[in-house]
Amino acid sequence: MVTTIEKDTALVRGSKIRSLRQRLKLTLDETATAAGISKPFLSQVERGLASPSIYSLEGIANALGVKVQYFVDTPSEERSVCRANELKFFGFADSANLFARMTNLPAGRQLEAMLVRMPPGQKRSEVTTHAVEEFIYVIEGHVSLTLEDKTFVLLARDSAHYESTVPHSWANTANKESVVMWVGTPTLF
Repeated sequence: MVTTIEKDTALVRGSKIRSLRQRLKLTLDETATAAGISKPFLSQVERGLASPSIYSLEGIANALGVKVQYFVDTPSEERSVCRANELKFFGFADSANLFARMTNLPAGRQLEAMLVRMPPGQKRSEVTTHAVEEFIYVIEGHVSLTLEDKTFVLLARDSAHYESTVPHSWANTANKESVVMWVGTPTLF
């Protein structure tokens, strides 16, 4: 006898599989073939009408480029939410900036976000990250962003999006602390 909880779990898991498959622009047939299962079975799994074995789920996960945990883990506050009162700023010996992580970093996440507090009159500093793309949003103050040999002054509520392979640096050009939100995608290698 199948319980309501098991039906709900199958439906949620199936929806996650379908959603990811569609985001990747893969057909049912392509995904089923890569997963080593039949197209009708995958269709039933996606609609919550069938539950895959761990072996089949592993095949589906591999076909979609994720770990099995992607389909098994449920959202939790510890993994998904960062409370403002729990932000902890930290620094590095070679930087006057302070940083606070705004995201939790479970395996497989594609984004990392940080708050950066820059003291007034800060010297230009090269920004080194392990990101492929970066996005910054100026919350307070003025920030001078240099990409290669071009410099842009960003005021509060301005933003910039760029590839981190481009030589870049930041400087606080305000006479008070500037606060920036930084978001980046980790490298894939």
